[in-house]
Order: sequence, then C-alpha cells, then structure tokens
Amino acid sequence: MDVLQLQKQFVDYRASLYHEGFLDEQFTQLQELQDENNPDFVVEVVSLFFEDSERLLNELTKALEQQSIDFKRVDAHVHQLKGSSSSIGAQRVQKVCIAFRNYCEEQNIEGCLKCLQQVKHEYSLVKTKFETMFQLEQQILTAGGSIPV
Repeated sequence: MDVLQLQKQFVDYRASLYHEGFLDEQFTQLQELQDENNPDFVVEVVSLFFEDSERLLNELTKALEQQSIDFKRVDAHVHQLKGSSSSIGAQRVQKVCIAFRNYCEEQNIEGCLKCLQQVKHEYSLVKTKFETMFQLEQQILTAGGSIPV
C-alpha cells in the first residue's frame, strides 16, 4: 500500500473514532502538543493511560469483590479513571465513569458491578482503537510519509 493510501486510511479511521464517540476534542488538543521535539508525545501519554487504567480496573474489581464495600474508595478509583480518560479524550470511558460515580454515591452494588463491566468493555474497545491508529501511524512513517493533521 502506498503512502497516500495509508494516509487516507488513517484520516478516515481517526474520523470514525470521533464520529463513533470514542474520542473527543481533548484528543485533538493532545495531538496539538506533539511536535518534532517530542514526536512520541501522544503515544507516551496514551500508554500511561493504559497502564493507569489497567491498575485502576484491577483495584475496582478487587474493591467490589469485598464483603463490605468501601464505596468512597471505589468512587475515588472511578474518579481517577474518569479524569485520565477525560485528559486523553476517551469519551466513552469517561461517560461510563460518570454513571459509575452516581451508583457509588447511591451505594448501589448492582449498578457499580454493571458499570464495572461496561467500563472494562469501553476501555478494551478504545485501547484496541488506539493501537490500530498507532499501527497505521507507524506504517505511514515506515513508508516515508508524514502523519496527516
């Protein structure tokens, strides 16, 4: 596949992520912070999001398996996840976290467990989407092209 085809595929794919609600304008702002002095900025920030999210999802799973659930602790983890997903523009993860926090406030265990499954699902989807987008970027760069803005 030539560079122009890869670039078109990349532009279409990225547009679909916005259209399907995976990403919002915060991701655009994140991309604007990347420059030739820090060409891997977005990948690094998103990778940190992945690490942080995996840790938080594990903490949430453990916290919700306890006999006596500390809803304040659960809410603190969800709040962190909401903040980090918001900072990279992972809109669908962020939206589930908002609902999740409401269930924490109500101390609704069923609602919290349902939201935990939803947030794991949305996180898994957005992680796959980011990985695909970064692979496309690598293919473009390897082929000698530049990433379309």
